[in-house]
Amino acid sequence: MIKTAEQIQTAIERILPRVAKPGRYVGGEYNEIVKNWDEIDCKVALAFPDIYDLGMSNLGLMVLYDLINKHRNLLAERVYSPWTDMEALMREDGIPLFALESKQAIREFDILGISLPYEQLFTNALNLLDLAGMPIRSQDRDASYPLVIAGGHGCYNPEPMAPFIDLFVIGEGEAAIMEIISVVRATRGMDRETQLRYLAQVDGCYIPRFYDVAYSDDGVVTAITPNMPEAPAKVMKAIVPTLPPPVTDFIVPFIETVHNRGPIEIMRGCTRGCRFCHAGMVARPVRERPVDEVLDAIDAILESTGYEEIALLSLSSSDYTNVLELTEKIGERYGHLGLNISLPSLRIESVSTQLMDNLSKSRRGGFTLAPEAATEKMRRTINKFVPDEQLLETAQAIFERGWRTIKLYFMIGHPMEELEDVQAIIDLAKQVLKKGRQVHGNKASVNVGVSTFIPKPHTPFQWEPMGDSDLLQEKISLLRRKMRGQGVRLRWSDPHESMFEGFLSRGDRRMAEVVGKAWQKGAKFDAWMEHFNAEAWQNALAEEGLDPRFYTHRRRPFTEMFPWEHIDIAVTRKFLGEDYQMSKERATRGDCRDNCYACGILPRLKKLRQGTELDDWKCPPVRKGKSYQPPVPPVPMVEGIPLVVIQ
Repeated sequence: MIKTAEQIQTAIERILPRVAKPGRYVGGEYNEIVKNWDEIDCKVALAFPDIYDLGMSNLGLMVLYDLINKHRNLLAERVYSPWTDMEALMREDGIPLFALESKQAIREFDILGISLPYEQLFTNALNLLDLAGMPIRSQDRDASYPLVIAGGHGCYNPEPMAPFIDLFVIGEGEAAIMEIISVVRATRGMDRETQLRYLAQVDGCYIPRFYDVAYSDDGVVTAITPNMPEAPAKVMKAIVPTLPPPVTDFIVPFIETVHNRGPIEIMRGCTRGCRFCHAGMVARPVRERPVDEVLDAIDAILESTGYEEIALLSLSSSDYTNVLELTEKIGERYGHLGLNISLPSLRIESVSTQLMDNLSKSRRGGFTLAPEAATEKMRRTINKFVPDEQLLETAQAIFERGWRTIKLYFMIGHPMEELEDVQAIIDLAKQVLKKGRQVHGNKASVNVGVSTFIPKPHTPFQWEPMGDSDLLQEKISLLRRKMRGQGVRLRWSDPHESMFEGFLSRGDRRMAEVVGKAWQKGAKFDAWMEHFNAEAWQNALAEEGLDPRFYTHRRRPFTEMFPWEHIDIAVTRKFLGEDYQMSKERATRGDCRDNCYACGILPRLKKLRQGTELDDWKCPPVRKGKSYQPPVPPVPMVEGIPLVVIQ
């Protein structure tokens, strides 16, 4: 096996002419950060387990890259999954997985941080470990290996990956990563078990090996019990009370990536309470960036990258309190540049005519709206009630301001849905198209995206089953049949792939054996339709004696313990259960900016607000004056012996 950075550099130069898009593997991009390897005290490899083209657009990874590299004694470098052609040559020539900046083998880093934003990346994460020359199971890696941590939205139910990861960061990585690094530095030379016992005391850190899971004879989880005194009974998610400064020195890729733009997170969290939305529940509370901070970030991004598009990101960008002021000032400051400003997530009820006028000054792409359902019954069920009249008025105003394409996103498959609810999607899409044709004639178009309902963990619908696969196919056939013709384009998710996502997102620790065996049988790049290996997964499930429908198509009683019961998102089970009961009665809750429904997040935040200048932790909290200074974290202890954390 090739080991040194110099040997790896020479070896990859030899094979690059034989692979597609060699720019994925060379590094050296503009704004890349390279430090002297020998002078750095702690080295972190940040991995996105998919190809460079996708991973380079992941904002979470770039936030950590920026945060860690701001420290003189720390280093963060990037690693992505090599495409199949590159992987084959690496295995053939004995080239280990390497970081782009230094070409050092991942095996040489102190920490390997893996981003898992969605479950289809699980087998790729195992493949990364194997390519790095590391055992895939945590118990087989001692302290001579990098500490393997994972975070992201795919980790709020960590159990299907539990045996493979040393430590999961539950919640927001910015809140935990520096303390994790401090503990790793301070425990250097200790065995892995002792190191993990210290890390278990860091907020948001879940160490799977410190928990035992018990099952009943029928396969239901009956107990999740800590087996170490340092492990809390429930792992509370890590929260940053105030958003850290935005990244501005984005690395400019050599090749085309999925998003060629400068992203700025203007707001985190959501107050709308859509019952199907995992992100809307786990990302609470709402925190907003001041307008001036966003404008300064745009200045810096344009100066450092030359991007021609800025994306103002959040779960619901039109709900940002100062969105009108922000978009108006952007138009005044950058209108002469032809800068494209995108707000990817807009809610119909908060899209005003003034907002559309402000956005129409930038270069136009499509305009995206997500009604999710097309009947009053289903909108009330999912707590996203917007009358058809309001949607059509909004669509007409969009078309009148120059947009020719509107994208509409819907969801099908909820157990309460009937065929007439699906027919209503067709009717509504055609009504929107009619509005466009009145303005633009045949140049108007409507793109309809249809996803399958998945009852995600930590949502009010976590007790619900997925829809029957045969009925889902019937609904998709109806949509395809009735949406044929000029002007309306339909894209849909395959129900079988949705079921795959469902049993991974809802699985217990036994599902980890399925993940491991599926990877051994060749499963990887599961998010890529042409690479999804259904046979590998079916055989792995059969060998473990697990029926995926046990996880996906079974309504859960309120008394049942979920596999993720020990993960605390600070939104209470009581609140989620009440909201679930309300869905059955088609009762809605309003925006919790206007009325607090006691979801549980505020008591958690009160423990974090000491020393802040935030306005009473309303949603959203308003920052006044200087930035938040976090309190000094408690010193981790093992068996009463304190750990002196290196700052």
